Amino acid sequence: MGTVNGMTVEGATVPTITLNNGVEIPQFGFGVFQIPPADTAKTTLSAFEAGYRHIDTAQMYQNEEGVGQAIADSGLGRDEVFVTTKLNNDGHGTESAVSALEASLRRLRLDHVDLYLIHWPIPAKDLYVQTWKGFERLLADGKARAIGVSNFQPEHLDRLARETKVVPAVNQIELHPRLGQVELRKYHEQRGIATEAWSPIGQGDSLTEDRIVELAGKYDRSPAQIVLRWHIQHGSIVFPKSSNPERMRENIDVFGFELTDDDMTAIDNLNQEKRRGPHPNLFGA
Repeated sequence: MGTVNGMTVEGATVPTITLNNGVEIPQFGFGVFQIPPADTAKTTLSAFEAGYRHIDTAQMYQNEEGVGQAIADSGLGRDEVFVTTKLNNDGHGTESAVSALEASLRRLRLDHVDLYLIHWPIPAKDLYVQTWKGFERLLADGKARAIGVSNFQPEHLDRLARETKVVPAVNQIELHPRLGQVELRKYHEQRGIATEAWSPIGQGDSLTEDRIVELAGKYDRSPAQIVLRWHIQHGSIVFPKSSNPERMRENIDVFGFELTDDDMTAIDNLNQEKRRGPHPNLFGA
């Protein structure tokens, strides 16, 4: 885990993870997946007010404009907000990846993003290596401070290692108690790739697990806080989504307590390798 930096929430400091190129990313952020474009600016401003300084969006979400509006209206300096966006699936290819980010920057009203990700590998298209070469150019040109991938499997990452120069800074994967991704997380750790978790509470499934509910009572916390704390203690980067300001504040308030090793193991043992989303090898085929 990286150095401690950033804002304070309920008396605790949100840590940062130092990525493999030295860029620091807040370990806890706010995701805007499925937030309607018309609501995104208002919702993101509420997240800023709750203390979030890391926003995760994507071209696919069609709400980058709202994120850009919120940043412009927030009064925050550019260096105070960490912004991630992701390449849409129709943008694979070296030149397409470059032009797609240029369009994102216009929508976000920014001259660079902090992290740019390939959203899905789409191995059936066999373009992710060429796409990554476009990402390497964007990194060199300063259009992205760090570059990474999302939903990549070890075989995809191995091929990037063989055929390109830059190791991805992160891999954003579906990760929650019912899908522990133990081997993939070990792979990341061995290669200096940070793990980001999407669907961190399993679209709500994790919150009804008996063990999670029991631990919520033990720690006097909500089930969501227990699951998010589990992610934090595993060193993953998380960015839950909520449109409710009270829930936003609750979600980020996970730095004032710590799960015991036994309780971490109990949550680990809920793993069923059960996905809510598509398998990356099949998606986009």
